[in-house]
Amino acid sequence: MQLSDVQQRFVLHWGEMGTRWGINRSMAQIHALLYVSPRPMNAEEIVATLSVARSNVSTSLRELMGWGIVRVVHVFGDRRDHFETEGDVWALFHRILDERKRREIDPTVATLQACLAHAEGESEHVRRRIADMLEFFELTGRWYETVGALPKGVLVKLVRLGDKVPKKLGLT
Repeated sequence: MQLSDVQQRFVLHWGEMGTRWGINRSMAQIHALLYVSPRPMNAEEIVATLSVARSNVSTSLRELMGWGIVRVVHVFGDRRDHFETEGDVWALFHRILDERKRREIDPTVATLQACLAHAEGESEHVRRRIADMLEFFELTGRWYETVGALPKGVLVKLVRLGDKVPKKLGLT
């Protein structure tokens, strides 16, 4: 697949953005390529398009499927696996946020709860700091679950409110 200048720019930027989020550059570029591709791609096409090692593509595809943002599809007349990603950006980012919560936030809450449960010998300062951090993570986790359960249309309206929310709630 020959990428246009715009597609190349998008794929390169997505790779850079991915590294800032702690994601492997190649994995992010593969995701971006699948996102802008008009059709599912097989691994060999991804290798040739991005000039990355086949092993890197295989590993990245497995990881992306583990995140639930890439899926295997079959193309009539071709025995190879082809891959595509979610085209709905709201659903895509919802899956990414769900996975980050599961991998990062939930274990942090569990660790903070365990630390607090075993903090009897610690100073009040240490116990308060851990309790404050735990409260923050629990509160934001509950907020995320509440907002994440909203139908897409309601969520879009909420996000579009943006900086109007404090005014609408009478906070300014």
